[in-house]
Formats: sequence, structure tokens, C-alpha cells
Amino acid sequence: MRGDALRGELAIPGDKSVSHRAIMLAALADGVSRIDGFLEGADTRATAAIFGQLGVRIETPEPGVRIVHGVGIDGLHAPAGPLDCGNAGTAMRLLAGLLAGQRFDSVLVGDASLSGRPMRRVTEPLAAMGARIDADDGHAPLRIHGAQPLHAIEHAPAVASAQVKSALLLAGLYARGETVVREAQATRDYTERMLQAFGYPLACREGEARLQGGHRLRATDVAVPADFSSASFFLVAASLVPDSDLCLRRIGIHPRRTGLLRVLRAMGADIESIDAQGEGGELVADLRVRHAPLRGIEVAVTHVADMIDEFPVLCAAAACAQGTTTIRGAAELRVKESDRIATMVAGLRALGVTVEELPDGAVIHGGRLHGGSIESRGDHRIAMAFAVAAQAADGEVRIGDVANVATSFPGFDALARQAGFGLRNA
Repeated sequence: MRGDALRGELAIPGDKSVSHRAIMLAALADGVSRIDGFLEGADTRATAAIFGQLGVRIETPEPGVRIVHGVGIDGLHAPAGPLDCGNAGTAMRLLAGLLAGQRFDSVLVGDASLSGRPMRRVTEPLAAMGARIDADDGHAPLRIHGAQPLHAIEHAPAVASAQVKSALLLAGLYARGETVVREAQATRDYTERMLQAFGYPLACREGEARLQGGHRLRATDVAVPADFSSASFFLVAASLVPDSDLCLRRIGIHPRRTGLLRVLRAMGADIESIDAQGEGGELVADLRVRHAPLRGIEVAVTHVADMIDEFPVLCAAAACAQGTTTIRGAAELRVKESDRIATMVAGLRALGVTVEELPDGAVIHGGRLHGGSIESRGDHRIAMAFAVAAQAADGEVRIGDVANVATSFPGFDALARQAGFGLRNA
């Protein structure tokens, strides 16, 4: 339901992508690493727990901090049982690559949602490197056979995916030769940057990463920036709600992550970057957002890979904008926690929005939103996007199946209420 103008300052939780990768590489490094700003979400905690099962000692001196006692590139131990990724697709796909190079067998499992997501786009190129991974018709559980000699390959994914690229680079740590991943559309480079931060040599340029196997990682301290994807819900909500003036503190604004920021500004959003600077190898800034009327646009396909996680909240913004917004090039969203294209289209239509569903996106005719009932299908970003849309709707919006919000944004409900959202539990 509608709330008040969004005002004040908010501290957004740490970046999920950085948190996953920091745990993984710190575990493989020589020495002790400290991670500050670690996201205390179900997905990232699952990753930390998995490395505990693999013989890595990880301390939690306080919330948001992890002390990781690295075991070295070849120091992981065989787990006593299956490794549960929960709802974390990033964890499962990256770990498939990392575990393919180990001496021992392992099994990756997940919840019902994760078990329904396709894994062939990761397992097939890994098989080309010599990995042996058994799956159930291309889905989890993934049974990974250890002690397989891996060899480097050159791979050009049919669909650009940072997770596929990352899985191959992590397998490449254990492969003979130089692993090369080339992308027609450059994706987020968190894995490459994190490898460099841990002292691993690799060569990168736009759309290409090269990594030679056989080197080691050095422990380092990691400062995790606040998560831009989590901040995006507040950027859109404050843009939509009259009289809003909100400041989001120390948000990661890496160019490969902030396509939505560029798109919102093109739609007329009033978002100011303040005091941008590098912290722990990542560019961060305070983002001040004030209410401004949005207008529909044709979203440049070149921005889509840099805002793939923000598609649901962009759809909410487009539904409230004046005019038509067209989004293409987002076919990857069909295989996320839900089919995000179909789920957003159905939800917007339930609120009275005229939407044309495309195979790789949507055409959204903006205007006024009515109240209605939405099914999030257990997708955390869908649930939060409709919480944002509800702030601009004429009537009450009821959102079902919201428990998975905790996977990426623990405390969203409390922080949203603090900012001025109108939310209540059913």
C-alpha cells in the first residue's frame, strides 16, 4: 500500500556477488583474509557453510565480518555429505567449476527453486575441459567426480553470463594451459577483479578474459561495497513517490553493475552520485535520489547485461512512467529464480498495466497502477519489485510467497518501513 515520501539516509547491505566470491577465493588463498561488509543473507551464508564442510575455518567475530583461514589452492578436503546451496544459483554454478578441479568427489544440491534451474550451460563447457559432472536432465543435484585432469579451452557462450564465465575461470585455476572466455556482450567482471585482488595473474579486456592455470592466491582483506541491486528498489521507489529525497550510503557503482542507473537517468530520474571513490578495489558513492516524473524509453540492449538482476524493478518503474518502455535482450531472465519475464508481465497485468510479453523482454505501456494480488513465485526480486510498485498504486497490492526475500536482502521489510514504505504483513 502507499506509504509516505521516502526521506533520510539508508545503509544498504553488502553486495551479494562480491560476498560469494570473496569467501570462495579467500578459502583458496594462502593465509588469512578478512571480509568486511559481508552480506548476512541466506545465499551467502550457504556459500560460507559449504566451505566449512570443505575444511576451511571461517570465523564471524561480528555481523558482516568473516575471517577466513585459507587452505591454499589445493587444500580443500572431501565433504562428509552433500553441499547445500539453498537458493543460490551463483554458488552452485561457480562451485561446479571450482569443485571440478578437486581430488575428491562432491555433490551440489539446492532447494526446489534452484533444482529447477538449468545447469547445462555450465556443465557442458566444463565437460569440454575434462570435468565429469552428472546431473538429472541438466538440473541439480550435480554429482562432481574428482581427480579429473582438466585442460584449458576457449569458450564463447551463446548467452552472455557472468556465472558461466566465472565457473570456467575457477575451473581454469586447475587446468593445464590458458582458459579463454570471449563474450559478444561483456558481463560483470567481479570474478576477474577478485582474482586480481588475491594476486592471481590474468589478462582482461572488454568481452574477454584469459587465465593460465597453476598459480596461487594470496590472502587479502576485502571491503564489500553496499549492493547496487538492493539499492535499486529504493532508487525506483524514491523516484516514483512525490516529495521523496533519499540518500543511499556507499553503494557499489561498478560500471558493469549499474546499467539500471543509466537507464533510470535516461527516463528522467533525479539521481546524483556523491563522493565517488575507490574502496577495496571497488568504486563506491553515495546516491541521492529525489522524486522526478519518469518517461518511457526504448532501453538500449547494450545496457541489459549490466542490469540483468534489476529487470523486475525496472518493469515497476516503466509501469509508472508516462509512455512506453521497451526492453529486449533479456532472454536469460527466463531461467532465473522464476521466469522473471512471464512473472513480471502477469503481475503488472494484475495491476491493470498493458504489457506485451516478448521472448527476450517486454513492452510496457505506463500509466496508473491499481490494487491487486500478485504471485511472486518465490522470487525475491519479484517480491521486492512489487513492493516498490505498490508505493505508486491506487489500491492495496497483496504479494504472495515472499519468504525468499531473505536470500538476497535480509531486513528489507524493516529498512523499507524506515524509509517510508507502506507495508504490512498479511
